[in-house]
Amino acid sequence: MNNSSVMILDGGLGRELKRRGAPFRQPEWSALAMMETPEIVREVHDDYIKSGAKVITTNSYALVPFHIGDTLFEERGFELAKLSGEVARQAADESDHEVQVAGSLPPLFGSYRADLFQAEKVEALATPLIEALSPNVDLWLSETQSLIGEAVAVKAVVDSLSQEAKPYWVAFTLEDSLAIDEPVLRSGETVVEAIKKMHEIGVNAVLFNCCQPEVIEKALLAARETLTALEQPDFPLGAYANAFQPQRKDAAANSDVSSIRDDLNPEDYLGWAKQWQQSGVNLIGGCCGIGPEHIEALSKSFD
Repeated sequence: MNNSSVMILDGGLGRELKRRGAPFRQPEWSALAMMETPEIVREVHDDYIKSGAKVITTNSYALVPFHIGDTLFEERGFELAKLSGEVARQAADESDHEVQVAGSLPPLFGSYRADLFQAEKVEALATPLIEALSPNVDLWLSETQSLIGEAVAVKAVVDSLSQEAKPYWVAFTLEDSLAIDEPVLRSGETVVEAIKKMHEIGVNAVLFNCCQPEVIEKALLAARETLTALEQPDFPLGAYANAFQPQRKDAAANSDVSSIRDDLNPEDYLGWAKQWQQSGVNLIGGCCGIGPEHIEALSKSFD
């Protein structure tokens, strides 16, 4: 993939499920729809595909104890993750154009909560998700990573379990502050540090997600500069912002149903995406609050 081409990803699942009347509450978030109305999950996948998405993401983001609790995770985590892969796979296979399925590997200890990371629990939490999703996904997407250490640890589990090598993408979430000169993850680690480590461990693409579009461009420029220094100028980069109001530094993403900005309609979002492309992005989609109408605008413009 060269720097001039753009692959369109899907948008957010949780808010879109809620908008369509799927069961939706805290703490289960989007996991509840996987339990009770998988047919609505399928509808959302279908509509993202119709909007032009070339990659759809499994609805496995909330299938961790942070959202569904330890007991339900132990009893049904594998089953629900497997179902999320099957539903996405069916939607992709029945599409009228080629669509890949990304297996969502979520932050295991809560979005934005780098402080809750427990390295000794990564393997036990990640293994059932990886084993359940593996038969139906074309690539792995480690999403909304707040710190480098978790991204490294989860990839190590995937590598240890995988019989077939699949592309591995990591999406980092950024500190939502325009006042910071150097772009950083929510852990405080720099984007430069993250890019160097992901290159070292053999990640196939780095993206920035679940943060405001305003903070992403600076991160992309830092990432591309770092990759050029590493003699990897064509390494794929991606972006999929959320439409949330700025989040408190001590908040966890999806800890409540955050309000959505009114200045990120499809045309507004497309404007940000065009700036990202100029910064060397190859992969563009949307996160929380970015729906099929936004993806359609991206697809029509970049295709």
